[in-house]
Amino acid sequence: MNAPFVPPVCAEPPVKRGQREVFCGLTSIVWLHRKIQDAFFLVVGSRTCAHLIQSAAGVMIFAEPRFATAILEERDLAGLADIDEELDRAASRLLERRQDIKLLFLVASCPSEVIKIDLVRAAARLDKRLGANVRVLSYSGSGVETTFTQGEDSCLAALVPELPAEPASAAPSLLVVGALADVVEDQFARLFAELGLADVRFLPMRRAGAMPAVGPNTFVLLAQPFLAETARVLETRGAKRLDAPFPLGGEGTTLWLKAAADAFGVSSRRFEDVTAPGRARAETAVARHAPKLAGKRIFFFPDSQLEIPLARFLSRELGAQPIEVAQPYIHRGLLAEELALLPEGLRLSEGPDVETQLDRCRAERPDLTVCGLGLANPLEAEGLTTKWSIELLFTPIQGYEQAGDLAELFARPLVRRSRLEV
Repeated sequence: MNAPFVPPVCAEPPVKRGQREVFCGLTSIVWLHRKIQDAFFLVVGSRTCAHLIQSAAGVMIFAEPRFATAILEERDLAGLADIDEELDRAASRLLERRQDIKLLFLVASCPSEVIKIDLVRAAARLDKRLGANVRVLSYSGSGVETTFTQGEDSCLAALVPELPAEPASAAPSLLVVGALADVVEDQFARLFAELGLADVRFLPMRRAGAMPAVGPNTFVLLAQPFLAETARVLETRGAKRLDAPFPLGGEGTTLWLKAAADAFGVSSRRFEDVTAPGRARAETAVARHAPKLAGKRIFFFPDSQLEIPLARFLSRELGAQPIEVAQPYIHRGLLAEELALLPEGLRLSEGPDVETQLDRCRAERPDLTVCGLGLANPLEAEGLTTKWSIELLFTPIQGYEQAGDLAELFARPLVRRSRLEV
């Protein structure tokens, strides 16, 4: 076994944690409801929960999104209403109106968890009552203890027990795990096909009836670095996770594809022939933004769980200088390949106290600060240039074709600042 990786520098001991300045896991519904096209996400929460999701989604007035909030009223909070009856009534009205729904998620929020509403039992009861027409599952999107990308992890982990079993005699298959924009998924599917991988599936799937099979012959390739629980439950089903950096930028995408190619015995010559055009396009696209980012000092607050892969991309492909990289938590098993590619000398911290990190950021005066919305405006008022980390979850950034777009997302705030200073 390889010796565990020791991070370059840890700004604070992992046990020294402070308050988190991040969105809750309900935010992940914004991209998940677009991905699973016949699913519906029913949040059991407060009006604040409803306003949060609606604001994050920016849903047009003409759109009919596949999410809603079952509002907890005073009678519910006081225990005067029968929650089971209320949920049954809300689910029935929803399914009568939206007969296209094939998969219904009951999503727990901070309020529903605080008053101990058992949505696991409620989902099982509804699933039994509704029969084969609609599957009902539950997961927690609460922000009490988690960051916002963990909502996707909880959702996919809830799906894993429902996935059909792969036959024992099945040929090896690849399961790509993590919500990707449809255009990105299609690009990866074409690349895998050109590499000769015949059986490639994606989780989450686009339709509830197309749940991918999983078993001992399944190789799992994570597309997102925050899916620790999903990876764990897939491994309990016998699947084998492939270690790889994540597909951000040309280098990350190449190493990610290489992990799958090596597992399936793809020759080096064929891998080179298939990936060379994409690598060249990514390199050209990224190079257009390199002059704006080369040598720029970048400071990451913990928010999206993408911070470490992004720091690797910025330093190795754009010549930027990450000076502190913080994540809400660091899963060293999933991030070992990424950690090994980080430049020496940066500060790496896990779940830091936001107040002490703010002090360090103010002292450093970085060229660009990557953080959540709650910190961005105050830091901008102090003269710092910021990048909203949540935008990186709503924008297609994986793969060769999106490498230039990813670089531009970081270059844009610097360009804006330079124009304002003229």
